[in-house]
Parts: sequence; C-alpha cells; structure tokens
Amino acid sequence: MLRKIKIRAESHRLIKPFTISRGQKNTADVVVVEINDGPFTGRGECVPYARYGETLESVTAEIETIKPMLEGNSNKLARLFTRDDLQTAMHPSAARNAIDCALWDLEAQQSGQTVPDRLGVKPRPLPSAITVTLDTPAKMAQAARQLMHNSSTKNLPVKVKLGGADGFAADIGRLSAIRDAVPVATLIVDVNEGWKPHDIIPHVETLRSFNIDLIEQPLPADNDEILKDIDLPFCADESVHDSTDLSHLNPGYNCVNIKLDKTGGLTEALKMHQLAREKNLKVMVGCMVASSLSMMPAYFLGLEADYVDLDGPIWLENDRENGLQYSHDEISLPSKPLWGWG
Repeated sequence: MLRKIKIRAESHRLIKPFTISRGQKNTADVVVVEINDGPFTGRGECVPYARYGETLESVTAEIETIKPMLEGNSNKLARLFTRDDLQTAMHPSAARNAIDCALWDLEAQQSGQTVPDRLGVKPRPLPSAITVTLDTPAKMAQAARQLMHNSSTKNLPVKVKLGGADGFAADIGRLSAIRDAVPVATLIVDVNEGWKPHDIIPHVETLRSFNIDLIEQPLPADNDEILKDIDLPFCADESVHDSTDLSHLNPGYNCVNIKLDKTGGLTEALKMHQLAREKNLKVMVGCMVASSLSMMPAYFLGLEADYVDLDGPIWLENDRENGLQYSHDEISLPSKPLWGWG
C-alpha cells in the first residue's frame, strides 16, 4: 500500500487584529499536510512566511512537487522516503516544515513511541511569553498591565511588538509606558527589522534603562552590522534561519530565535539548537500565529530553550481539539495531545 498525501489551506479567524511593524493580520493562514500510511495518519502544519515571498498557493505548490516521492509513486523504494531524505530534497521553508512534522507524527504512531520520549525530554508546564501587539503607548501599557494582573507570577515574560511607522521616538514612548505599567515583568522587545542604525547608536543608554531581557531583530537582516559594537541583548530572528547561518552570524547577537517555519521542520530545528548551544548562544523558540498543530512540535523543542514564545493559538477564535492548554502564564499538554503521540 502506498502512502497518501493530502494538502489543504486553512484560514482561522483571530479574536482581534495582530499588528506588527510589517502590517496587520485578522486571520491565521496555514497549510496542513496529512500523510496516511495504512491505519496511521501523521499531520503537520506550517505558516507561509510573507517576509520571504511565501503564500498559501506557493507553499501548496511546493508540497505538490515532493508529493510523488512521499507517496512512493515515482520509485518502488520511495515509500521508504525519510525525514533525512527530506532535508536534501527540499530547501528550508514552511512547506518542508509541514512535511517534516507530519513525518514525525506518523513515526510516533507507527512506533508507539511519543516524540518527547524519542527526544529524551519530559513534558511539563512551560512558561511562555505573551505578545502585546503594536498600538498606542496607552493601549499597549494597558494590555501589558492586564497580562500581569492575570498572571500568577510577577515576572511574566511580556513580548512587545515595536517598529511602528511613527518612528523610533514613538517606540521609546511605548517602552516607557509599558515599563511603568509592568515594572518587574521580563520584557522582550520584538522590532521585526523596524529600526535603523542611527536610531540605536545615540540611544543605547536609554534602551538599557528599560531593563530589557532581549531585543529581537531591531535592524534589517542586511543592515545589522553595527550590532556587534553595541552592548545590548540582541536576538536574531530574520538574520538566522537554520543551522548553516550560525557559522556567519553577527557576533552582536547572543541569542537566536528558532522557528520551525524558518528551519523547515523539527529535524533541522533540533540540529540548529544543538549547534547554537555549542556556540554558547541562548535560544528562543518562537512561532507564527497558528494553531496547536504548529505549536506542539515547537513546544517539545522549547523544553530545552532559554526563552519560549509560543502564544500563537491564544490569538485564534478556535484552536484545534486536544491542542496545547494555555493558562495565563504557561502552556501544558492535554492528556492526549493532537500531535506526536504514539
């Protein structure tokens, strides 16, 4: 019996708009891959990365090109097509992520061994940053204050989106209002490439005064050279995709954000995590806005990370059944998770 592959695009409505420096979204648009092999069906989900020209249509088409190899229609031995084969057959992308994660899920079912067992990690409640999206200083401060009010811990990781079109000075106003509202919260700033070098250079001490844990991708990936000369806790996102990028990573970054839609799946993300540790880099495991089908593979990786930012499903009006469980300040597994369970 040959494998059967199903590909579908889905759009999930958000509870409110999600706004960053590059724009606003009202839906989470994802591509789901199902790999059926007899009584077992593995599933994976990805989010097309608009920053790199990916769309629902382009990702679907990319998966279609590999479909004959996955199903075994192009070669009598292709039914044995593995995740290792996938790493060379496709470049790192959202499309490869969906397939890679579907294969992990399928292998767990076929072997009867859960993904965390295979990884040697023990699931536990995991603190995760919660995002405050780009808005006016007053509204962002109120959102951060509400998060802290709902939290059981005083140093809840709050991730703040900056890089607004109104400029760097406005972002300083946002930071000031937020820090006044949540003086002891762990603060992660995500600029999404929205600042310029001349913004940062004269204002290093001002930024330092906000006691920020991480400043994520403050400058465009092709214009971040000056960060190596600035003593602030910078984290690379758009400047690093997979393990191959770590060899030439700007030394100004002391942390990397690993996202499965960038690495092209959990397989490469694990490799990247190991290499980052060897280079004494801190690791954040991040996400796009998506369902728990996207988030669960990243959750298992996050068990070994310094920072976790996996709040994507809380933005959906409806998450998937048996998805991750979110309290106000941590995430945990249900009794029978939708992914990675034998």
